[in-house]
Amino acid sequence: MIKISDLRLRDIVNIHDGRRLGVIKDIDIDPEMGKVKAIVLPGQGRFMSFFGRGDDMVVPWDRIKKIGVDVILVDVSQFGDGHSEYV
Repeated sequence: MIKISDLRLRDIVNIHDGRRLGVIKDIDIDPEMGKVKAIVLPGQGRFMSFFGRGDDMVVPWDRIKKIGVDVILVDVSQFGDGHSEYV
């Protein structure tokens, strides 16, 4: 079992281009199903901003490819196209 607090300490890396995307800022949970829907990362150029989610990056759970000891690998092929949500 992995605790959310443990996940927040791991770097997020995009396997599409090898870019480090930061750390988890928030987690989107479906309360009815009791499952994680997505992870939320600070938008590019922002680190731990508390001024809303406008520029934040939302990575759906199915885009997470591997959760390692220090790193979480995601496949976000559309990184950098100006969208805040990726599918």
